[in-house]
Amino acid sequence: MPIIWRNLIAAIFAAAGTAQTMVVDAQTIGGERMVTYADVADLSYSAGLIALVRVDTMIAVDPSRSAAGRRGYGRFYIEGEARALLVSRKPLGRNVRYLVDLPLDGRGRADDLEGEEVFIFARRVAGKPGELQLVTPTAQLPWSPAGEARLRAILRAAVSPDAPPPVTGVRALLHVPGALLEQGRTQIFLDTQDGSFASVTVRHRPGERPSWHASFSELIKDAGGPPSPDSLEWYRLACSLPDMPPPGANISRTQEARARAVADYRLVLETLGQCKRSLHVRPQMTAQSFLAPDKA
Repeated sequence: MPIIWRNLIAAIFAAAGTAQTMVVDAQTIGGERMVTYADVADLSYSAGLIALVRVDTMIAVDPSRSAAGRRGYGRFYIEGEARALLVSRKPLGRNVRYLVDLPLDGRGRADDLEGEEVFIFARRVAGKPGELQLVTPTAQLPWSPAGEARLRAILRAAVSPDAPPPVTGVRALLHVPGALLEQGRTQIFLDTQDGSFASVTVRHRPGERPSWHASFSELIKDAGGPPSPDSLEWYRLACSLPDMPPPGANISRTQEARARAVADYRLVLETLGQCKRSLHVRPQMTAQSFLAPDKA
């Protein structure tokens, strides 16, 4: 290995510190079919910088110097050319360098990515132009037309004026019976990261199946329906709501009303469906997320 590469790798080790040792429970991210909407959203909302990079140099790192975060993976030093900058509050130079963990095959080899284009989800290393730290050791995804379209749609949704904020929990449930039999309404009030209003309303009408919709403003509209799968509103709910509301959150007046409120909460979860993650990387909003100022 040329001396200059050894020095660059050592510098990146020093800058990255222990962050690159995070364990990520994923079978593989080598194929896009393994990556879900929630995976891409998780990575996107944790990153301060998202770029399309062509891999020019890929060098295996000696495990004795820096081991990958989990069994079956190897750590690699990457030098590449930034072909497109999707997210960043500051310009990015043409040449970038970073470490990434990649899955190994039965012979202990990773796919050769030299000449390939990949998306990286990263943060800048302060005082080190061109050196980046991935938000997780495996925060690199292969480029494809479908993958780029999905990523850009996620980013557009996040910065739209009416983008739903991250949901952090359930504050209260309240079921109010109506004047008629089988009539009533359940409201589920949510906590959000920015303190803004969010709620889910479930309505019961005689002779009809329950219907529900979410609202991310104080103006609760009696219209609409559940969010579409693989949308930002769906992601905020399906990937954040707990399996059960916290103790004490159900403030319905009677036992029957409390039971109805819990049943309606379960109905919402069932309609949303499972938040599938293949990477199992939960988003971590930090000061270096693209949704917050890039201070590096």
